[in-house]
Amino acid sequence: MEQKYMNRRTDNTETVINKSRFIGYIKRTETEEEAKAFIAEIKSRHKDAAHNCSAYIIGASALIQKADDDGEPSGTAGVPILEVLKRELMYNVTVVVTRYFGGIKLGAGGLIRAYSGAASEVVKSAGKVYEVEMIPVTVTMDYTYTSKFEHMIEHSPHIIKDTAYTDRVTYIVHTRTEDAGSLYGMLDEITQGTHLSESGEPLNAENVLT
Repeated sequence: MEQKYMNRRTDNTETVINKSRFIGYIKRTETEEEAKAFIAEIKSRHKDAAHNCSAYIIGASALIQKADDDGEPSGTAGVPILEVLKRELMYNVTVVVTRYFGGIKLGAGGLIRAYSGAASEVVKSAGKVYEVEMIPVTVTMDYTYTSKFEHMIEHSPHIIKDTAYTDRVTYIVHTRTEDAGSLYGMLDEITQGTHLSESGEPLNAENVLT
């Protein structure tokens, strides 16, 4: 299955093209209602703008997707924004590009480049994440081994999510399902098998696309 992505954070960017300001906004939206609410919020914030064009994709299978030119010539704004989201393999995301007209007409080609460029810029600025199945593993070990363990974890695909200090040290480690074996092997090597470990139920977690 092709890897799909969500935006890492809510963000905005601004570009100026032939005196027109193009302000891109992006937000993660899990439902169509959230997408519409975000669009309405930006439109309310920029009531004096010439246009607030938008597009959104809901669901990893992209069953819900919509583009709105908001008064720009048909196909020159909303669809270019949507095409950026599709090209970037995004889902559960809404992008609004607000335009303040600068007095110089850009033509159809210029508008398409401007809106797709603004959408690309805000997607890049917001960053991308993807979901992976992770197994939470509770690991308890003596203090003797913690320094080496933490050093090795830094150079591994495993992630320490929490640490508790009592008479021994307890870590909550998240590891991808396919990497679990290497985690257990690492623990056996470091502690000579003296650690305690317990796996929890698999969960979905977000990884940052680097």
